[in-house]
Amino acid sequence: MHKITVQYFDHADGDDFEAAYRERHVPLVQAVPGLERFTISLPHADGAPYLVAELWFADGDALSTARTSAEMAAVSADSATYDVARRVIFAGSVEDV
Repeated sequence: MHKITVQYFDHADGDDFEAAYRERHVPLVQAVPGLERFTISLPHADGAPYLVAELWFADGDALSTARTSAEMAAVSADSATYDVARRVIFAGSVEDV
């Protein structure tokens, strides 16, 4: 498995951010080719991001295909519109241990 993780920190307005994310962004992510699983979490801890999204793919090839797709371009463009202090995005392989 491979996944992309996106962390959103320090939103301007949590209710507006979350509503826009769920109503507009989630359907865009769900259209990404090769996406096998999509999860979001709302961590509660000092210094934690407000929202964490994880996009799961079967393997590195599926992740690479997704990253270069028109659907992912739409996801990226929408993500850039959110009023947050910062986003952290990273990808990698996942290993069950």
